[in-house]
Order: sequence, then C-alpha cells, then structure tokens
Amino acid sequence: MVNLSNQAIIELGCGNARLSRSLLGRYPNCKVTGLEVDAVQHAKNLFHLQRGIEFVEAGAQNVPFPDGAFDLALMLKSLHHVPIHLMDQALEEVARVLRTGSLFYVSEPIYSGALNDIVRLYNDEGIVRSAAQMALDRALAKNLDWTQVEERRFAQPVHYSSCDEFEKRMLYPSFADHSIDAQMLLRIQEAFTPHLTKDGASFVRPIHVRLLRKVS
Repeated sequence: MVNLSNQAIIELGCGNARLSRSLLGRYPNCKVTGLEVDAVQHAKNLFHLQRGIEFVEAGAQNVPFPDGAFDLALMLKSLHHVPIHLMDQALEEVARVLRTGSLFYVSEPIYSGALNDIVRLYNDEGIVRSAAQMALDRALAKNLDWTQVEERRFAQPVHYSSCDEFEKRMLYPSFADHSIDAQMLLRIQEAFTPHLTKDGASFVRPIHVRLLRKVS
C-alpha cells in the first residue's frame, strides 16, 4: 500500500486527468501535475481546473520541472504514444524529476483481445506497444536509475452502449487523425456489430502494469 498523503505526483500524458482528479478526491493534501501534449485536451483541462492540480502542456520526453521535484510518477496507457525514438529520453526524464526511492507506475494496453481486433483496423498499435515495453526493459537493464518492484496483468472492463458511442469515443480523438473514410467506417461497424446485445457491447482490455522504483 502506497501512502499518497502530502505527495507531489506527476501524471505524464494525463488525457482528461480522470485519475489525477480521483486521487485528489481521496488525498486532498497531495499536489498533482498533469502533463498533456494534446493542445485540445490541455485546453479542456484548463477549463475544468481543480484545486490541487496543475496542468502543463508538455511531452514526457521534455518535462519542464527541476530534478527531484516529484514523489510519484504515473503513465497510464501513454508511453506508447511517445514517439519511439523519444521513449528512452522520456524514461530518463521521468527518472530525473523523481526523488530517489520514488515510484513510477506504468500501465500499457496489451496487443490482444476482441476490442483490439476492432481498433487495429484503423489504428494498429502493435509496433508502438511493443516498443514501449522494450524501452522499459532497456531502462531496467541499465541498472542505474530503476528497479522493478512489481509486474501485473489484468483485464479492464470496457463498455459501449452502442456503435455510435464507440465511434464518438474511439474514432476521432483530438490527438490523432485516423483518416476514417466511408469504407473504413463500414469495416469497423461490421466488426463491432457482432458484439452488440440489447445492453450494448462489453469488452475487456488486457493491461500490463509495471511498478518501478528509482534507486539512484
């Protein structure tokens, strides 16, 4: 059990900062910084400010904070969005801004499952997801900054009430243009429809979690 009271936390690639906001609800005396490279999402975050959280438009490969500024770093399904040639640099930056003994929580989607089979029709992340794990392996192999404390895999439930909701949530993110034309949209709908029931479509997203500790 990690005590988050009075901790300085940074979430890299925070998206809509749902986790950061939730942490503040449970630990109101901690301070959270959310980094987001997507300008559209960053603007939305600024519009919905919350006491205790600061939003910064920046990427994980260039964290605009001094050495040892944070007690905990989080990357939830965001490392694979860092350009492959910058992943090593991003992990070096995380190590730089963490205090010695601090933890780094990284979760990444596993490239498998029914939901992944649909998503890869228009956004195949097989290469970048593998690259993210290899970057973590390299960081650990250096044996200078990191040691792995724990590693787990779990299935995250995902539900869409309709095909229309899936399209709105998944096909047109502000951070990427998936070039969805009419033909591709039809292929996606044909792949999604068999999963629909009267209650919508339920999936599980397999997640790989690695908990690292900065040791130097």
